[in-house]
Amino acid sequence: MTKRAESKYKINRRLGVNLWGRAKSPVAKREYGPGQHGQRRKQKPTDFGIQLMAKQKLKGYYGNIGEKQFRKYYEEAVRRKGDTSENLIEILERRLDAVIYRMKLAMTPFAARQFVNHGHVTVNGKRVNIPSYLVRDNDVVEVKEKSKQLVMVLDAAQSGERDVPEYIEVDHRQMKGRFLRAPKLSDVPYPVQMEPNLVVEFYSR
Repeated sequence: MTKRAESKYKINRRLGVNLWGRAKSPVAKREYGPGQHGQRRKQKPTDFGIQLMAKQKLKGYYGNIGEKQFRKYYEEAVRRKGDTSENLIEILERRLDAVIYRMKLAMTPFAARQFVNHGHVTVNGKRVNIPSYLVRDNDVVEVKEKSKQLVMVLDAAQSGERDVPEYIEVDHRQMKGRFLRAPKLSDVPYPVQMEPNLVVEFYSR
């Protein structure tokens, strides 16, 4: 197991939030941070600390994306026309692993990334095993025929933890869906408040 995958068990407690809104979150039992110093009284965060926390939350939510790749997303968001923070959310939501997660074909972003990595997914009929692949409007995303009866897929599709957002349509009988349009920040069903504007401030210092 990679360090990135291991960190999902600590990231909620480190950030002090139930990042994915799951009942199994350790925050529900222990609201303080991990480690021997986790119960120390927290100091009032600086502006830098607040911006850093906003970045860590957003990176963590999408499966703890690496810093190098996340910075590239920020730079692409700056390059595009329009609001940089909205552009950043759009890019993140177009990731194939994020689309699989939104379609309720995986229980967590980490599981969605692994599912794509293992070659279980097609985009417009072609096999894609790159989790960071950016889906376009009206792209059809489908689970490969041999993978449609996997227990993890069936469990995720039947889960009542989350709803499929309006910018994605999905047919769980066929394990197939379509990315309809780029979402705005207000469209994305985050269980906790995300502040991409603070992420933009962090990188533009």
